[in-house]
Amino acid sequence: MSNVLEAKKREGFTKAALTEIRIKGSFPAVIYGKGVESEPVSVEEPQFIKVIREVGRNGMISLNVDGEKYDVILQEYQQDSLKGHIIHADFLAVDKSSKITSQVRVDIEGEAVGAKEGGVVQQPLFELNVTAKVSEFPEHVTVNISELAIGDSISVGDIRDQFNFVIENEDDETIVSVLPPQKMEEDEEGEDTANADVPVIDEAKEN
Repeated sequence: MSNVLEAKKREGFTKAALTEIRIKGSFPAVIYGKGVESEPVSVEEPQFIKVIREVGRNGMISLNVDGEKYDVILQEYQQDSLKGHIIHADFLAVDKSSKITSQVRVDIEGEAVGAKEGGVVQQPLFELNVTAKVSEFPEHVTVNISELAIGDSISVGDIRDQFNFVIENEDDETIVSVLPPQKMEEDEEGEDTANADVPVIDEAKEN
């Protein structure tokens, strides 16, 4: 999916110029990559947020800079930790047929059989490194856990052949697993403690 994002060439680089950009509800950004050495621009924050929500973090964007369009992806961005405003963004100009490697979110779907029996679903891997064509880059990877019983797990090697893109992670990296019920383990530990040998104090010797 692609969407148009408007941008304006940026000529002022002083602190006052950057402040003026932000007062107007925009933020500074840079375009670089295929056919572009480095082009400083400004982008309206509300439209930027809207487009990213529509195309996804790794989606293709048609960046319109004063009438000249570039196919770009959002390379990285900086956000104010307190106010949440976008401070700066880097856009990478690309060819739609070229390949990129980036991180993709892992979503799990379904309810594991083991969870219904009291097991605990644990997801140690929330992102995958994926290589794919820009035009086909996935927004997320979905893993179905419906058939997982207690003690079962899904690793990268189990899902690698399900997709038409390359997953760069190692096969043995665990994405999700179902652990035994915690209460059962705690009860067993409690029983072990209760049955442990308790030293007997000889009252006669104490006296």
